[in-house]
Amino acid sequence: MANILIADDEKEIIKLLRMYIEKEGVTVYEAYDGEMAYMILKNYTIDLAIIDIMMPKLNGFDLIKRVRRTMDVPIMVISAKVDLSDRVLGLELGADDYITKPFEPLEVAAKVKARLRRIQSMGGKEAEDTITVGEVVLHLKECVLYKKNEVIPLTKVEYMVLKMFMENPGRVFTKEQIYENAWGDDYVMDDNSIRVIISRLREKLGGDYITTIRGLGYRLEKHE
Repeated sequence: MANILIADDEKEIIKLLRMYIEKEGVTVYEAYDGEMAYMILKNYTIDLAIIDIMMPKLNGFDLIKRVRRTMDVPIMVISAKVDLSDRVLGLELGADDYITKPFEPLEVAAKVKARLRRIQSMGGKEAEDTITVGEVVLHLKECVLYKKNEVIPLTKVEYMVLKMFMENPGRVFTKEQIYENAWGDDYVMDDNSIRVIISRLREKLGGDYITTIRGLGYRLEKHE
């Protein structure tokens, strides 16, 4: 049984989402402001957080920043803030997805289902303990990245993309392949989301690790 947090100051939004999401066999926790959402995340095991941006006490952007300091729970933003700058900011702060209001409940339910399926698949199969490329080491069972023995935190999406790259250094992956691996078949590809993830990984790894192959996609360079 998975646990999902829905944080929104509009109770009708929570009620609507709950009606669709609970059909997927999950337990739903409700929060009506950012502080309440943070307390739930601190005190309960939450597999996925769906949060609004414009909440009282602690807005969604500040909530994401606070959560990302100590937690790697997947975060899906659903917000009336539709400007590209807001979407980019949400993703750069550590959100795994950004959906604008008004939204289609069935689409959100499908994304939740895909996300939970991906989380379960990550935890449900045996794998080698680590993958090493150059100075970076990815610990698969812990989902933790190390560079020169320094811990570098990763979101779930960053982990999925980096794992794919590090398992295949030198191979070029198209945007479609990256999106399918990170977000799943139930998602509609968003170039901007991919650019943000690649930018965040480059910042964490160092600029010489991931190369853009014009017109094709991206490649993790081999490092001896």
